[in-house]
Amino acid sequence: MDGKMIGPGPYRATKLWNETIRLFRGGMPVRRHWAHFRSYDHSFTGAEAVDFLYELLRRNQNFGPEVTRYQTLQLLRKFFKNHVIEDVKGRFGKDDFEDSGHLYRFPPQSPLKPVPVRPPVRDHSSVPRIPRWDDFEEISVPEKIPVKPLMNSESWNKRHSIAIGEVPECRLIRRRELTPKHVDQIWKSMTLTHLQTVLGLQSLDRVLDAKLLSPKHIVHNVFGVNKQGIVVLKNKAEDLPHWVLSAMKCLANWPNGNDARQPMYPGFERDVFRTVAEHFQRLKEPLLTFHLYEIFVSILGLLQSVAVEALQVCCLLLPPANRRKLQLLMRLMAKVCANPCLPALNDTIGARTLMVQTFSRCILGSADEVDLDELLATKLVTFMIDNHDSVLKVPSNLRKSVEEHLSHLRRAQIKYAGADTDTAMASPPHSFCRQISREEFEQQRVSGSQGAMVELLENIIQDKNMSIKDKKKKLKQFQRSHPDVYRRRFPTAESEAAVFPERPQRLKPQLMFLTLKKPFQPFQRSWSFRA
Repeated sequence: MDGKMIGPGPYRATKLWNETIRLFRGGMPVRRHWAHFRSYDHSFTGAEAVDFLYELLRRNQNFGPEVTRYQTLQLLRKFFKNHVIEDVKGRFGKDDFEDSGHLYRFPPQSPLKPVPVRPPVRDHSSVPRIPRWDDFEEISVPEKIPVKPLMNSESWNKRHSIAIGEVPECRLIRRRELTPKHVDQIWKSMTLTHLQTVLGLQSLDRVLDAKLLSPKHIVHNVFGVNKQGIVVLKNKAEDLPHWVLSAMKCLANWPNGNDARQPMYPGFERDVFRTVAEHFQRLKEPLLTFHLYEIFVSILGLLQSVAVEALQVCCLLLPPANRRKLQLLMRLMAKVCANPCLPALNDTIGARTLMVQTFSRCILGSADEVDLDELLATKLVTFMIDNHDSVLKVPSNLRKSVEEHLSHLRRAQIKYAGADTDTAMASPPHSFCRQISREEFEQQRVSGSQGAMVELLENIIQDKNMSIKDKKKKLKQFQRSHPDVYRRRFPTAESEAAVFPERPQRLKPQLMFLTLKKPFQPFQRSWSFRA
């Protein structure tokens, strides 16, 4: 791979343009050429430039092997128009660059496009703040709520372990129900935050205008889908025309998708494909919209595993009608590329290349002319075809995070004196761990987790207001629950007996029964017979 990888971020297309010019000027072979009985040093022919730049772009990881020779020729024409190159007579920008033996050369300095520099953002993020639990209005709760007593204190102590400890003073807080507006805002904020994290950017303000995004579109793209995950539109007028849907179904399920009422003739499948292509090429705006151009171009600078997740999030930002059209078109392109029964739709190029060249500019494009539009769109569409099963799904981890946050906001909370009800949300989003040895773990377990148990045991021992009977009972409960802690505190029976004071000895009664050798038997009269 030649050249360096341009990562995600603002003005990536401009950076790619400058990088391509640098590689082209630094590597293009130049030599002496003759034309019209005259020699021109440090020159090259148009065909030589196309050959060199074509191989350069295909080897470059920013573009890839899907680049065609025609796209390379178009880029060289833009170079000629912007005075990156000129003909040997010093002319540029008027005539088209020719893929022939016409001679060209580099000017003393090829103009590079300046990368705009914006002032730093004060809040370092254009993402709206995620609503927290404390943001919603509190509902007054009566201090005393009548509750029917189920058991007395003595019964409670018998049922519950003493290891629970004492609960500090607290009060119950409830919030009003979340409105659909609140839910939409939470989905938008958490989606943009997740996207910013995946892209690894400090801010999205230079690649995305959050004010142009509708939170209702995100919610509809998540929940308003059918069993296949395709968006279902409420307004059927926004959907594709019926004849376009029929043509797409015919191609996607060929040969089983053809309606028996339609005529069959040689070249019928090409006419159907041309019908679909002409409809999408007449769209006023690409399916990924103009205002999302920068964010989708930034995704091309990511690794494949990260790029799939970033595409999943970005596609949630689309209007539902554009997302549905994109889903149907991507499914059509994938099925056409993988269908061996479909006749060839073009005599010179394969089905995959035809799909990319036909629909790439219908999917990605900028409102203003960008010099690398076609190359960037080609790479993005190629990547989406290769990962069509994943890129248009709803990210499962994002959906789980939002649902957990909404559940957190809906439940009542117990607020302790001097504590924040939303401390969990104020904690940093990421934390890191260090692996420790088993000995360190045992030491931390004894000193940390069991420290509270030791303190609880000492409180029971030192409690002077507790009767001896209750104290013995609670110590027995503690011994059953935490035998290790209890054994360390009372290693011997003498140490355990020292907790309780000695009782005064009772005086023995003065009268003592004599010990009889035989058990006492009741008196029985005996009869004697005299002679």
